[in-house]
Amino acid sequence: MSRWRELTGEMSGQGYAARFAALARSGQDVHGEARFCAALVPAGARVLDAGCGTGRVAIRLAELGYDCVGVDLDASMLAVARQQAPELPWFQADLTGFESARLGIAADFDLVVAAGNIFPLLAAGTEATVASRLTAALRPGGLMVAGFGLDEAHLPVPPSITLSEYDDCCAAAGLTLVDRFATWDAAPYDDGGYAVSVHRR
Repeated sequence: MSRWRELTGEMSGQGYAARFAALARSGQDVHGEARFCAALVPAGARVLDAGCGTGRVAIRLAELGYDCVGVDLDASMLAVARQQAPELPWFQADLTGFESARLGIAADFDLVVAAGNIFPLLAAGTEATVASRLTAALRPGGLMVAGFGLDEAHLPVPPSITLSEYDDCCAAAGLTLVDRFATWDAAPYDDGGYAVSVHRR
């Protein structure tokens, strides 16, 4: 069982969406991840939002002209995504068994983004498998971006994966580290409790 399922029971879609809507109404920037991704690949690029949740990142990128696909295991989150952007392709799938071909989509994404603590919330021991599955969805030269917490201050669950362990998973999948940041605003990484990592296939 994934840590996400243990944490939420996969019934938190509406509440999750409401929280971000409230942040947006208060004037806070809720599109840092999309802006970061848009600086990496040109408009029109194919983007896979892995663990897309309610679709916040994919929907914003689609508004900016990207060809987006969202995949998540949580039906309650996907229900919100489909309601907010029914024109986009949303798939319910476990990332540990994700295969583009099984969903009828090409494995030639320019960018895979895993925002929202995806890797720390996976089922224990599946991190390398997920890194491999997501890498397989990338075209040669494509990028994978993952942002996640590394300590209790930045996670809703106890820390479960270090940056060196994540890099090892990526290396085993055929990815090379390109850059690492402390935030989605591209602040330099400072050995803090949150990291945004960019790897290339």
